[in-house]
Amino acid sequence: MPESTPEFVWPAGAATGIGSLPGTDIAEAQRIVLGELPDLPHLPELPERGPGADLIGRGAGFLVDLPVQLYAGRWQIAGRPGRDLRRTADLLERDLDQLTEQADGFTGTLKVQAAGPWTLAANLELPVGGRMLRDPGAVRDLADSLAEGLRRHVADVRKRVPGATVLLQLDEPSLPSVLAGQVPTESGLSAYRAVPAPDAASRLRAVVEAVDTPVVVHCCAPDVPLQVIRDASASAVAFDLSLLAELDPVGEAVEAGLGLFVGAAPTRPAAGQRPDAKQIAERVRKLWQRLGFPAARLPRQVVLTPACGLAGAAPGYVRALLKACQEAGRRVAEV
Repeated sequence: MPESTPEFVWPAGAATGIGSLPGTDIAEAQRIVLGELPDLPHLPELPERGPGADLIGRGAGFLVDLPVQLYAGRWQIAGRPGRDLRRTADLLERDLDQLTEQADGFTGTLKVQAAGPWTLAANLELPVGGRMLRDPGAVRDLADSLAEGLRRHVADVRKRVPGATVLLQLDEPSLPSVLAGQVPTESGLSAYRAVPAPDAASRLRAVVEAVDTPVVVHCCAPDVPLQVIRDASASAVAFDLSLLAELDPVGEAVEAGLGLFVGAAPTRPAAGQRPDAKQIAERVRKLWQRLGFPAARLPRQVVLTPACGLAGAAPGYVRALLKACQEAGRRVAEV
């Protein structure tokens, strides 16, 4: 087993958030993130603001020449840009304006998030009905469009925060269902055909390679498709530690140089319980010991995170949780 540690864009002992936070005040959300997660802050997402701030609407807003609209409560490919897309763009612009102001002078690594191509394909409707997933040609066009849109987004963030190194997170909660053929059709009586792993990796890689910046793929599922993520040339994978079923694929990924964003802090507290930095750090150390890698690699190759997004959490708990993750990262760095 190699003793050398791969190079990563985040500092040793870093902690970050997955993306979503509660509330509707983007200025306050960014203050919390920049204050509590100074080593690896992220651009917060506030889905409580409504359509266009949700995972699919916000992600579809990055598509180039593929406008979307809301139809019967679902996002659908549209003939031309309309009110829904303008609202999505306006929300993102407000977020980026706040980031420009609050991250002025920042020189570390900054994470931004967007839905990945397979999650969009599994959730966006075609104009004629059915998910984009049903049409391989539409999926190809979607991936190419998203790749160009996210390339522009990363370039915009670099321009706004010129001292920052941008890290892009692709959220792929639907990827395991896509690979397993478990995405239901409109009727709910059947499912779309399973996508072969090489095809899934190819479309994901088209986005990863186009954005010209390191990419972490986030997937909160028991069966995170680590080989697909590795084949897509991602720099890291983000997962919920409590859902981890098998260690061998994780060990192989670590040995191959993949970074781990380990969701070791519960997003929902047990009754009367506060986040405990010592316990969070210990969960990560125990995972690393079970994997059998040198302790010195842990703080460089692993980033600590909450188990998943925090949109539904109480605001007071969120601040305490992010603070605990940051402190746990420092503990992990004390090898």
